[in-house]
Amino acid sequence: MTENELSGIILGKAIEIHKALGPGLLESAYKECLYYELTSLGLKVEKEKPLPIIYKEIKLDHGYRIDLLVEDKVIIELKTVDVFTDVHFAQVLTYLKFGNFSLGLLLNFNVLRLKDGMKRFVM
Repeated sequence: MTENELSGIILGKAIEIHKALGPGLLESAYKECLYYELTSLGLKVEKEKPLPIIYKEIKLDHGYRIDLLVEDKVIIELKTVDVFTDVHFAQVLTYLKFGNFSLGLLLNFNVLRLKDGMKRFVM
């Protein structure tokens, strides 16, 4: 399955979850629900996937974690914030760079309509 096909499935399930639960919950609740939905489809999904930083000849394992990694292809970073900031965008771009991934989704569940809380990143 391509990254684009996966992103369509992911976004569809995220919208389904948001319609059922609405805004106002903790990020961890949405993460667990999205994990459940995606794994129920038979997709390989890793939660809190460690992401080391390689600097010159050293490997730094300093707690950077991707919220969800789907099929080793698409990263998902979930938020429950009033508004995205440049730091949120930088976080996803950094994960894409360090993990050598080509597609990332930033999802903010603290909005009235989830389509207003979606941002797609392509490397």
